[in-house]
Amino acid sequence: MKQRIGFIGVGLMGHGMAKNLVEKGWAVAVLGHRNRAPVDDLVKRGCTEAKDVAALVTASDLVFICVTGSPEVEDLVYRSGGILETSRAGQIVLDTSTAQPHSTAKIVASFAAKQVRFVDAPLTRTPVEAEAGRLNSLVGADAATFAEIEPVLKGFCENVFHMGDVGAGHVVKLINNFFSIGTGALAAEALVACVKMGVEPKKLVDLISVGAINSGFFQNFAGGAVAGDYGRMKFALANAAKDVRYFSQAMTEAKVAGVMHGAVNQSLTQALALGFGAPDKMLASLVEAQAELNGVKIGAGT
Repeated sequence: MKQRIGFIGVGLMGHGMAKNLVEKGWAVAVLGHRNRAPVDDLVKRGCTEAKDVAALVTASDLVFICVTGSPEVEDLVYRSGGILETSRAGQIVLDTSTAQPHSTAKIVASFAAKQVRFVDAPLTRTPVEAEAGRLNSLVGADAATFAEIEPVLKGFCENVFHMGDVGAGHVVKLINNFFSIGTGALAAEALVACVKMGVEPKKLVDLISVGAINSGFFQNFAGGAVAGDYGRMKFALANAAKDVRYFSQAMTEAKVAGVMHGAVNQSLTQALALGFGAPDKMLASLVEAQAELNGVKIGAGT
């Protein structure tokens, strides 16, 4: 029999994940949300709605968490009537957020005392792939637990990677996001340099588009920016800043020598200070922020 699934966080990513699971035969309970549209849609597709966290956990074998970061995860776990308090031996809790490794380690120990397994399974790709069931999952778990949950993860993922023991998923996710966000910060400065030095930014995009460093990321980020479409890449700038901040903290705690994370963190911090942290501002607004700092404009026609 398929496990009963409880799903907390049916926003941009979670809606597609829960949709794919219920449509592929799992019994899925979802937690109510202030934004009723995704919840109501999932209920129409066959999900049930739990009245609170305790009711959801009690009715589930696997509990998915899909929220922004460690503060939200810890609140769901440790609050009165939360996941930890209402969990039971044998359950598995899967955190698909982008979280801090030291927070993950603390939560793992708390659940282990109740014989509940906690798995970190953060995701890559976007809400588009979430709806299509084509996400990537980076799993931190022991081999036996990974084998148990892999079929469920494949319900909404194209690729499921076993990164190592518990905690490895969140570590690799932070490194992956630092790499991609850092690429965005580099591209933003390069595009603005074009304008300041009298070259049309699209010429640089055209050149890179036929070279070895071209990528889907570059096309969404830089290609969108020079066309004036800063929302082509669906990754909020504020969330990117959070991820780089988490990575910088993890680097410091692990005593890893390096300077690039500090520069990327500063680029994002400047963008937030300039007002580009609103929910509708995506990562490519780094280009807008760099343009504002340099007194130029970038967009369609530049």
